[in-house]
Amino acid sequence: MRNFKQKLPPLDPLVAFEAAARHLSFTQAAQELHLTQAAVSQQIRALEEFLGIQLFTREHRSVSLTQQGRDYQHTVAATLLQLASATQEIKVVDRDNTLTVAADQSIATLWLMPKLNEFQALHPDIKLRLIASDIAEDCLNKNVSIAMIFGSGHWPGYEGVRVFAESVYPICSPEYISQHGEIHNVKDLVNHHLIELEDQNWDWMNWRRWLTANGVDMPVERLCMSLNSYPLVVEAARNGQGIALGWKHLVQTEDGKLVNPIKSSVETEDGYYLLWHKDRPLPPEGRAFIQWIGKHLEQSSRSGNLINTPQPDIIHKKSRN
Repeated sequence: MRNFKQKLPPLDPLVAFEAAARHLSFTQAAQELHLTQAAVSQQIRALEEFLGIQLFTREHRSVSLTQQGRDYQHTVAATLLQLASATQEIKVVDRDNTLTVAADQSIATLWLMPKLNEFQALHPDIKLRLIASDIAEDCLNKNVSIAMIFGSGHWPGYEGVRVFAESVYPICSPEYISQHGEIHNVKDLVNHHLIELEDQNWDWMNWRRWLTANGVDMPVERLCMSLNSYPLVVEAARNGQGIALGWKHLVQTEDGKLVNPIKSSVETEDGYYLLWHKDRPLPPEGRAFIQWIGKHLEQSSRSGNLINTPQPDIIHKKSRN
């Protein structure tokens, strides 16, 4: 167990030693620290007694560092500088301008991160703290101002709005189709290399649920890969390693790297929700973030890419009790 009190000398002698070692003068160190020369000399003597070594060679009108003193100076100076910088950072940071946003790994990596440059350019005064976690308790922590997570929309104590409905369809690379042949219907999928997401959330769509929703009760023959990260699932599909399930708005098919081979999808009542505490008023930074999200929803609605688009001002929405 660490016991810094027993292992470390008091801070004041260390500060006095650093100044004296830097100036090679007890007098100049005293002037810098607004102490008397005798006080600096006494603190350094106490430090030497604590260490059991001599740090300075004292002559009539000058001092010089011993070899042990010079070695110690390097560590003490660097440590004090780091401690001072950390202390100053804590003192000057305006925490009122820090906005903590939490999202699951999928939405954070695939949808939110590519857009954050725009938000930061529009609001350079807001310090954004992003927490990415697939554990709901992390995202709904009391220190989180806004959460963006997947579910049914029922979180006691929170207000929110569904921003994306759940629309799920197969995705794969064009190269996979070239190597394995065209897929003509949903039944053909059970004979292909399917990539599955291992997820602890029971309501997350998997291949068995998706196939059943499309009227296919045949067993999956070739589940070739299971991954516990959805961004990795998408990357595996992009690399031609199989067919995965793609969530609309989390995957891009416009760039030609991913395609929906059969143009079939499954839609549910679940989706991604934007949530904030019901009993805590949103700070201006939070309102700015939500309005920024709202603009993206409007743009997607006009282009026909969003299902169930909420109204532009999505701050004033019903509570989820």
